Amino acid sequence: MAIATETPRRFRIGRWAALGAGAAAVAALASCGRPSLTDEKLSDKTFNLEEYFEGKTVAYGQFADRFGTVRRRFKVDITGEWDGRVLTLAEDFRYADGSTEQRIWSLTKTGENTWEGSADGVQGIAKGEESGDTFNWGYTIDLPVPGGDTMRVTFDDWMWLLEDGRLLNKAYMSRYGVTLGEVTIFFEKL
Repeated sequence: MAIATETPRRFRIGRWAALGAGAAAVAALASCGRPSLTDEKLSDKTFNLEEYFEGKTVAYGQFADRFGTVRRRFKVDITGEWDGRVLTLAEDFRYADGSTEQRIWSLTKTGENTWEGSADGVQGIAKGEESGDTFNWGYTIDLPVPGGDTMRVTFDDWMWLLEDGRLLNKAYMSRYGVTLGEVTIFFEKL
């Protein structure tokens, strides 16, 4: 008598469904634990985007993949001009591998604490909101990647005003709802 060594089809399908459900649960948990504008404020500071970024700012940052491995480091020189309604930010990136990039944002103040913006590569309108010492910014962008290509990703971008003209930025980068990694940036007013 031969012993069946192949898993019956109904069990193979069930295994795939269980794996899919497990992956969905992991993705759902991965999106938990992100900041919120309703989080308790840790300072009495008020972050005003237009005040902070008017003039010259320098930033240092890095991108870490979803496993925590740092994949790219960069420096950004930023020049901001505020005309009372629109904040224009010219960002000049210098990556550790020697490559460069420029992005120019046009940000419009749409309410007391709300913003909309655009830049080359941004799909649709970027939207942001200030609350106390915090600013949250969300957008989808065709991001240049090494080799001259682009990749469409979504950013959930958070900034917190710290002491002495310093600003901490943590951005969660995802594609098709799956977190690819995080960008951490430290800004200083010049």
